[in-house]
Amino acid sequence: MKKFDELPKNVKKTIRYINQDASFEHLMIFKHYLNKAIKNKKKDFFLNKSKS
Repeated sequence: MKKFDELPKNVKKTIRYINQDASFEHLMIFKHYLNKAIKNKKKDFFLNKSKS
């Protein structure tokens, strides 16, 4: 897993925002979209792996 310093700038900014200023409502929105993106990326990895 990458170190925090090696992550893209926009990811680091998002994490800092969550740690400092995010409301509960914003946390739930982030959670929804992050979980959806992670689920889709996992599906892509498994589909590509099975094709190889």
